[in-house]
Amino acid sequence: MNRVEIIQYQDEYCDDLKRLSYEWLEKYVLVEPEDERILNNPKEVILDNGGHIFFAKCGEEIIGTISLIRVDKKTCELAKLAVTEKFQGLKIGNKLMEKCIQVANKEKTKEIVLYTNHKLVSAIRLYEKFGFKHIPLINNKYLESDLKMMLEL
Repeated sequence: MNRVEIIQYQDEYCDDLKRLSYEWLEKYVLVEPEDERILNNPKEVILDNGGHIFFAKCGEEIIGTISLIRVDKKTCELAKLAVTEKFQGLKIGNKLMEKCIQVANKEKTKEIVLYTNHKLVSAIRLYEKFGFKHIPLINNKYLESDLKMMLEL
């Protein structure tokens, strides 16, 4: 397998963001209005507000993605973590998580929150491995989310 590199969003990867996100959403949960808003306007919703979108690239293929959505000066939301099925189990999610945490630290973010569903056991284990703690589910903007987690930096 080629070396996996983590790269930043470029307009040419917009379709990859949608492809990876829909692949994941349609397999595990519903595609919600908030997902549609983010995926159809990633530049406006994420990037123009100080957030980031990263991709895992293997050779010329985009195989994973993750986003940091700026909530306020001290908080980001981790969202849209997805790795295409044939590359799952190769620690690519770890690399994407590491990149987000590194960038959040560099930007002096104090906390990262995320919303998830209890059915996503592997993802929850990954989040816990990186130090995310379960917190009360308030201000939930997703219909399918029944868990909220936070990492204090």
